[in-house]
Amino acid sequence: MPLERIVSTALRIVDEEGADALSMRTLAQRLGSGTATLYRHFDNRAALIAHVVDRVFGAVELNGAELRAMAWQQALRTGAHAMFDALSRHQNAARLMVERVPLGPNAMAVRERCVAVLLDNGFPPRQAAHAYATLARYVLGFAVQANRQEGAGRSDDAQAAALFQSVDPDLFPATLAVASEMPIPLEEEFSFGLELLLSGLERLRDEG
Repeated sequence: MPLERIVSTALRIVDEEGADALSMRTLAQRLGSGTATLYRHFDNRAALIAHVVDRVFGAVELNGAELRAMAWQQALRTGAHAMFDALSRHQNAARLMVERVPLGPNAMAVRERCVAVLLDNGFPPRQAAHAYATLARYVLGFAVQANRQEGAGRSDDAQAAALFQSVDPDLFPATLAVASEMPIPLEEEFSFGLELLLSGLERLRDEG
């Protein structure tokens, strides 16, 4: 059985039912095969999960040559949004990345392109390593929170907005002062924080 079909099916199970639902037995049943077929490709469930995670990174659309032709801030901005878009489409798989550093070929390719941009633009190796790790964790944190059900998201936002508007002005005057801006849409919060992160990296690089 082709590895492509196995991993795609495994990712679909994670997307639909959550990471805990993925087992060799469940996957074999979904594929209509025996577990022995799967063990020809994977030593254990952890190896299968690593392939699933790397499949998600395969959906991150980044062209290394195009990135290196951009200003480094724009290149990292582009990379961060590409990662966020891919990971937020697979929240359940993204949660698996909290536990271990992705080291599959697709994840390594994304890391390579972003770190190359940093090194090419004056960041010493230690700063480049820390910068990418921080950027990747930032993206992952937001991707895990991304709401795939827009209807439910709008309903929740409306309830939160009403709550902010109705707070006791004596107890929470500062909150009431910004209530008209709350809650902040996740995408806007992501972009705002990303700009702060990039500004901090620029200052760090300039300080030497």
